[in-house]
Amino acid sequence: MNRSRRGRGDSIDGILLLDKHPGITSNQALQQAKRLLAARKAGHTGSLDPIASGLLPVCCGEATKISAYLLGGDKRYLVTVRLGTGTATGDAEGEITARLPVPALSDTGIESVLGRFRGRIEQVPPMYSALKQDGKRLYDLARQGIEVERPPRTVTIHELKLLDVGEDFLKLVVFCSKGTFIRTLAEDIAKAMDTVGHVENLRRTQVGVYDIKNAITLEQLEAMSLEERRQCLLPIDSAVILWPQIQLGEEMAFYLLRGQPVLIPKLQAQGFVRLYNRDGFFLGVGEVLDDGWVAPRRLFKRPR
Repeated sequence: MNRSRRGRGDSIDGILLLDKHPGITSNQALQQAKRLLAARKAGHTGSLDPIASGLLPVCCGEATKISAYLLGGDKRYLVTVRLGTGTATGDAEGEITARLPVPALSDTGIESVLGRFRGRIEQVPPMYSALKQDGKRLYDLARQGIEVERPPRTVTIHELKLLDVGEDFLKLVVFCSKGTFIRTLAEDIAKAMDTVGHVENLRRTQVGVYDIKNAITLEQLEAMSLEERRQCLLPIDSAVILWPQIQLGEEMAFYLLRGQPVLIPKLQAQGFVRLYNRDGFFLGVGEVLDDGWVAPRRLFKRPR
């Protein structure tokens, strides 16, 4: 591990599973974690709204190269939907824009509605989102009172389960694909129940292979020594641990590390794979091509 120049932090590699608390942005949580780890370089994978809490993987150093694969992973949430009140932002932070009575809710009726939102569905992204249109963030336009047409996007809801119900709220488990807007899902469910609604509480409990039970809060991190904090970092390849593993001999590793595809006889794997040298060092991510060759997609530096 090398000390960086001018005190800008150390070159450390790994993934911290952070349990973000509500009331701060994902970037604020990232910057605090980066400071506590004294890391030179860090980034988070998938923003959580300020009102939301839960799992925010923080990638340090070389691990930032694998963040795109975490962003593409499925996610699980616990969400409380407040019915009868709609807001400008779709969550509890927004100005109230509508009030409607909440129909009597039966288990059968709720299940009938939820069933319509399982599987592949179409979502219209909310105006209060970081998506860009014509080079401008939608939330910037929304704050100016400008609403533009947004094309629907296809997402997948793998699981949508009712945990609790009251006269004007639903507590749900949502397991979904990347790009799913939970606020939009909450609003659409409320609409299907002939009322309006918004997200009152949101907690992310899973990102890809990572689970909230293994996460740590900023307060817990603060109470540790620097050495203890860095011991919380997971290895980079933990993010893709479910992918097939390929161990390469010295010659194959030589060519692959120079960006050249390699041919591996009798290879059974398909799609993305984890690549290691003969010493077990994680070289990076590769992809098995149609002709059986393995092409490097993201490579990592040797330990310093």
